[in-house]
Amino acid sequence: MSQSPNPAASQQVAPLLALATKLLRAGRPADAIAPLRDAALLQPSNAIIQHDLGLACLEVGRVPDAIAALQRAVASNPHYADAHFRLGIALEKLGDIGGAIVAYDRATKLLPSLTEGWFRAGALVYTLGHREQAIGCFRRAATSGGKHSFGRLGKARALLIEDRSQEAEQVLRETLVADPRNAMAYDLLGNLLSDFGRFDEARACFERAIAIAPMLAGSYYDLVRCRPVTSDDDGLLQGMQSALATPGLEAGQRLRLHLAIGKAAEDLGDYRLAMQHFDAADAVRRGCGSFDSAAFSIEIDRLIAHCTPELIARAPELGSGDATPVLIIGMPRSGTTLVEQIVSMHPEVGAGAELHFWNQRGAAWHRSGVSGDETPFLAKAAADYLGVLRAIAPTAARVTDKMPFNFLWAGLIHLAFPHAIFIHCRRAAVDTALSIHQTHFHPSLAFPTGGAELVAYFRSYQRLIDHWRSVLPADRFIEVDYEELTNAPEPIIRRIIAACGLAWSDACLRPERNPRAVNTPSKWQARQPIYRTSVARWRRYEPWLGPLRALVGDGSELDPHIPRS
Repeated sequence: MSQSPNPAASQQVAPLLALATKLLRAGRPADAIAPLRDAALLQPSNAIIQHDLGLACLEVGRVPDAIAALQRAVASNPHYADAHFRLGIALEKLGDIGGAIVAYDRATKLLPSLTEGWFRAGALVYTLGHREQAIGCFRRAATSGGKHSFGRLGKARALLIEDRSQEAEQVLRETLVADPRNAMAYDLLGNLLSDFGRFDEARACFERAIAIAPMLAGSYYDLVRCRPVTSDDDGLLQGMQSALATPGLEAGQRLRLHLAIGKAAEDLGDYRLAMQHFDAADAVRRGCGSFDSAAFSIEIDRLIAHCTPELIARAPELGSGDATPVLIIGMPRSGTTLVEQIVSMHPEVGAGAELHFWNQRGAAWHRSGVSGDETPFLAKAAADYLGVLRAIAPTAARVTDKMPFNFLWAGLIHLAFPHAIFIHCRRAAVDTALSIHQTHFHPSLAFPTGGAELVAYFRSYQRLIDHWRSVLPADRFIEVDYEELTNAPEPIIRRIIAACGLAWSDACLRPERNPRAVNTPSKWQARQPIYRTSVARWRRYEPWLGPLRALVGDGSELDPHIPRS
């Protein structure tokens, strides 16, 4: 509860607030911080002053200061919806996704008509894999916002999650007719169009978004992935380099912009410049949070110790008899998108893309250290997962899940589904690591993208895969080498389809014709015929590999002595 204001303090505060108001109206939030801070020191329990101080700090990018002031505001007045909302924005900028969701939840409970709060909450819970919860938030945004921008965008995003892309495109185009300068709508439309291979239209949308809102400079990341950059793209590289100097550019946008410049430089053959920007992007990521390689290694040891050969052998008596799931696993950037495109061309297969189900369920299982009778947990997990798969493809004989990080939970998934098929995608370690180094991953994902941390992660991954290879049935755990697949596609594709228990279909030889949406960083590559130009890419970067050089010649994941399924 706020304290009663001190009359003397109130007299001192009034001119400070008047000055701050004048500066804010003049568009000078940085200059308004000092009088607002002085006023807040005089009346520390004044929630409005703390809120205004937090907002000014937020506008100039002083995020930790903004969080501190906004936390004081909500402590003084827990019913202050706007303060909770702006605290959510500040926490989101800092990368505290969980804290931001809590703040948005409190704001929308206090003010159910807070459309942008619903929209932002929906965007965050969707990144964490909570599909239905995200749809609910976006629907609330649409209901509360009516024909306002965030209301329309909420409706579009709900439709996209529900795979109603044509309706979503119509809503976005209607939004842009009503609000031609809505940069977020252009960005969202660009992503929708590129997911379906409409790259020229998508590029135009991304260009328009950046022109309207230079703070969305991270959209260049999606723009340069619509096709290779060529010498005909006059000024694109220079424009991106200039955009790095945009005042107040958020760390997340700067990270994506560095990756975009790196990608363009690579396309133009300047590998030294490309690696400079890939390294710079990784430095930005490190500034937003660190990865504990030693702790991860310990968790891998725990997984191996839990999933003993004896426990795995009990899977037929513990798990479901359903054979629907096809888990496509491996390190990110190892060919998982290509394999899913191949398998889902089969007429009896539905494509689930990257489902977060096992990352959530597996983490809970791992934390609890379930022992003894695991049957109830496994039965619930199996039923829930089948519900997810059937919602995606109600009549399909098989449904794919290409979440690469399911490699962590292969033992648990096998216990729940002893008849599920694992397709482990393998690619030369240094090529995989280099591609990871060049790719944007959501900040909520605990995953290193460069340096010694990525090398250590790779070693832990290999150790766990070695364990799965030794304990899982050989006919349930097949391995596909990217280099072999791209060199001689047909025999490898026939082996994949046969392992899934499906009759042969010639359609699987033409994955580039797959009409489904592809919303991974490989969306442009997925629309091309199978090619080999990504094999041994590391050689172009050999002088600048840094710590990743430790993976050169690491053939443990491609050991010819390992039996092939």
